[in-house]
Amino acid sequence: MTKAKEALLPSMIKNKAKRSEVHAKLKHQKKLEKKKKAKAREAAEKKALELGEDLPPKSIPRTIENTRELDETVCKPDDDELFAGVDADEFSGILKQECIPKVLITTSRFNSTRGPAFISDLLSIIPNSHYHKRGTYDLKKIVEYAKKKDFTSIMVIHTNRREPDAMLIITLPDGPTAHFKLSNLVLHKDLKNHGNPTSHKPELVLNNFTTHLGHRIGRLIQSLFPQDPNFKGRRVVTFHNQRDFIFFRHHRYIFETREDKQSEPKGKQKKDKVVTTPKEKVIARLQECGPRFTLKLISLQHGTFDTRGGEYEWAHKPEMDTSRRRFFL
Repeated sequence: MTKAKEALLPSMIKNKAKRSEVHAKLKHQKKLEKKKKAKAREAAEKKALELGEDLPPKSIPRTIENTRELDETVCKPDDDELFAGVDADEFSGILKQECIPKVLITTSRFNSTRGPAFISDLLSIIPNSHYHKRGTYDLKKIVEYAKKKDFTSIMVIHTNRREPDAMLIITLPDGPTAHFKLSNLVLHKDLKNHGNPTSHKPELVLNNFTTHLGHRIGRLIQSLFPQDPNFKGRRVVTFHNQRDFIFFRHHRYIFETREDKQSEPKGKQKKDKVVTTPKEKVIARLQECGPRFTLKLISLQHGTFDTRGGEYEWAHKPEMDTSRRRFFL
C-alpha cells in the first residue's frame, strides 16, 4: 500500500486541497535534490582543483537542437561537390565582388502605415537599396523594370491588417525567389534605448545555416549586402537560424578597456592576507539599433516570381510538421 501511495501522481488525486499539498511536497523534494546535486558537484570541483586533476565533465542538457533528427543534407567541411557548385550559382557574381548589389524595395498593393516605416528601417540597413512605390503595377512588370535598371534583387514587403506579415526576395536576373513569413516585428523607433545606425557598410553574421537548403538561403541573404564591410562603423547585421526560425538583429558595438581586480597571494603570512592587483581586460558593449523581426521560409522557387507556372526547389507543407526535432535549414 505504501508503494502505491508513493507512486500516486498529483493529477490522479481528485480532492483539490490534497492534490495541492502533494504537489507542493513533490516540488519541495525536487528542490532539495537539486541543491544536493549542486553541492556535490561543487565539492567534486573543489577537490579536483586541490589535487590538480581535471574538472569533472559538465552535464549537457537535452535540447531540441542537440537532439534533432539525422539529416543527410547537412553540409560537411569536406563536401567538394557543394563548394564546386557554389562558384557557378546565381549569387557567385555578387559574392566574388564582380558586381555591386543593388536592391529595389517595394510593398504589396494594399499598404499600411507600418509597411513604409519598416521599409525606411530596411533602407538604413541595406546599402545601395532604393524604395519604389508599388501603385497598381504587377510584380512581373516590376521584375522587368528592375532588370533594365541593373538591380540585383527585389524585396517585397507584404502587409495584412496593417501589419507586415511576409517578405519576398527575388534574385535578378534569373532567380531564385524566396518567400518568408514575417513575425514579431519591432520597429527601430519602438526599441527602448535604441542606437542610431551610421551610413557605414555593415558586417554580416550568418549563424547555423547547416543544410544544403540552409546554405542556399544563407547565400541569398548574403547577396543583399556588399562584401566589403566598413569595420570602422562597428555595425553588425545578424541572421541567426534556430529551429528553422531566422532571427534578425542589428547592433552597434564598441570595445572598452576596464580594470579587473584579481586576488593574488603575496607570500605566506599568518592571517593569509590577500593583496589585490588591478588588471586590464577588454570587453565588448552592444547597443541594438533595430528593427527586430523573425523570418520563416515558406518556399524557394526556381527563377523569378511566378505563382502559376513556377517550379519550386523547396516548399513547406503541413505534412512536414510530423516531428518537433526535424529541421530543414
